[in-house]
Amino acid sequence: MSTSPQPVAGPIAPTPASQRLLAPDLARGVMLLLIALAHSRQLHAGGNSLTTPAGGGPVDVAVQWLLTSLVDGRAAPLFGILFGYGLVQMTRRYTGLGGDPAQARRLIRRRGVWLIVFGIAHVVLLYSGDVIGAYGAFAVMFAGVVSWSSRRMWTVMAITLVLGVTAASLLQILTPSDAPLAVGPTLLDSAIMRTSALPVLPIAAVGIAPSVLIGVLAARMRLLEQPDRYRPLLRRFALIGFPVAVLGAQPVALQAVGLWTPASPGTDAAGHAVFAATGIAGGLAFLAAIALAAYRLGDRRGPVTTALVACGRRSMTFYIAQSPVWLVATEPSLLDLGGKLGAATAAGVAVATWAGTVVIAYALDRTGQRGPFEALLRHLTYRTRSARQPAA
Repeated sequence: MSTSPQPVAGPIAPTPASQRLLAPDLARGVMLLLIALAHSRQLHAGGNSLTTPAGGGPVDVAVQWLLTSLVDGRAAPLFGILFGYGLVQMTRRYTGLGGDPAQARRLIRRRGVWLIVFGIAHVVLLYSGDVIGAYGAFAVMFAGVVSWSSRRMWTVMAITLVLGVTAASLLQILTPSDAPLAVGPTLLDSAIMRTSALPVLPIAAVGIAPSVLIGVLAARMRLLEQPDRYRPLLRRFALIGFPVAVLGAQPVALQAVGLWTPASPGTDAAGHAVFAATGIAGGLAFLAAIALAAYRLGDRRGPVTTALVACGRRSMTFYIAQSPVWLVATEPSLLDLGGKLGAATAAGVAVATWAGTVVIAYALDRTGQRGPFEALLRHLTYRTRSARQPAA
């Protein structure tokens, strides 16, 4: 005896604003500021090398030390944690509690493929330091992550942490202090040069894996859904994570301000390894601090919080929206400011860029418009979803 077809579990409509958690969206809005500040180094003399002093006056030196200690290698793990948290929320909403793992894998892999496409386009057209493609590659390579056992997750986390720290350390050690930006005499030349970053997508996916896996574990705990329950844990993350991240950054940060020079290549390599490994502590600390702030805010949301949340809800759109600024600022055929500003001025450009995107996001939110890239990604991800499945 057959029955009528039943709809596939899980809605495809966006989560209503009234049901969205404050903490993840607020964290994404703040994260975009950290990313802008991290990208601002291409405007000062430090460039791609984290240990190269940018020079300038005392304010420039202080800004470079602060950003190296709290932002470089610390903003990216926050991005990864939020991505992992979002994977669990997405699949939980789509397949329901205890949903079909195979269905979840298909959803994650399909979304990952389109993220890779977005990332490639972003690199070729605008910015070589794209991370969207890396997260897409992670989703394709580790599509089953949301149904892994905790033991398997911790094992993979340990392995990828070692591999990621090694790769990040080698990259910085092998990057000459005077390495030029990936720009050419014309826009076309620069686009061709940027494509050289594309083959490292799988390596980048492995590098971000530990922070994404932490995000998956946090989502299983419902860490951000139940901040009142986890307040002591969140406080420990913040109180321990920030000091660990800042202290772990000092082997690199002190070189960046010219106060220390490694005695040997081995010491230099060890310093870079410590810097890379402790970045995750910074990402967790930022997440915990923002979660605690969101808990205290509750439903009391003023215009600043509303604007930050609006930007966080459209994080991919406004992450990409920062890139035209870096393109115009660094291209030799345009403003040609790469490596020519002081660290403080470069950071000011980053803050202004981020603030502009927050204002635009607030305007979009007031008119009820979604981010165009989020809307496109959702359409591409779900358009192949069968509306009905036969049930025995």
